[in-house]
Amino acid sequence: MRTRSRAVKALTLTALPLALALTACGSGSSGSADAAAKPHASAPASKDPNAGLLTGTQLKKVLAPASLFPAGFAPVPQGASDSGGRFVTPSDASTAKPDCTKLETTAWMTVTGGTGGASFANDDYVDKGKTAEIAQEVDEFPGATAAAAMKDVRAVTATCPTFTDTDAHATVKVSGRSTPGLGDEAYTITLTSGAWDNGTTLVAAREGTAVATVMSTAGSDNGAATAEKIARRIVESLKKTAKNPA
Repeated sequence: MRTRSRAVKALTLTALPLALALTACGSGSSGSADAAAKPHASAPASKDPNAGLLTGTQLKKVLAPASLFPAGFAPVPQGASDSGGRFVTPSDASTAKPDCTKLETTAWMTVTGGTGGASFANDDYVDKGKTAEIAQEVDEFPGATAAAAMKDVRAVTATCPTFTDTDAHATVKVSGRSTPGLGDEAYTITLTSGAWDNGTTLVAAREGTAVATVMSTAGSDNGAATAEKIARRIVESLKKTAKNPA
């Protein structure tokens, strides 16, 4: 079973003490005293880049419920995580050659060199025989970085047209296509290999500043139907939550 490899980076806020010292300048220095007492203009407050973004706690409610998964699938013990009420600062995307084998993992979007959004929530499901898996995640990105993340996803099939998988050491073919009618934009990646009984479908769908990512190996269609079903449910939930944030 493929496992998730996501680390939450907590923001550390360091408070700096402010020391104010007023020095008396003598009985005849009222001008100097007035100047010292005159308030200084405060610096304009910087805009919060995470304003309006959903927290990990809110995104957790956006994930598709267990009832939407195929019969026989159950949550992976300790397989769920989220960023809670905090926002993290995403690292700059790596410019190094991508590790294409990350497409095999539930956190497959990290193959683009990014580290995820400012907040996130995810969970994983497996069937009884632990032979098929479905993983879902949703990340919120500040500013226009959600669209940039989708652009990076679209580039994956060019940078990783094939790779050697880590289990069977077999060649895996990577193909991709745009998926119209799913959120503001969506892209589907399919992984297939002659050494596998079934392939893998990866779906990334953007709704506003959020990006939902789904990985599925369920069914006999390389996981395609299940992956799109879960992604569509997340997008619908994001739309409802945006209108009525809790």
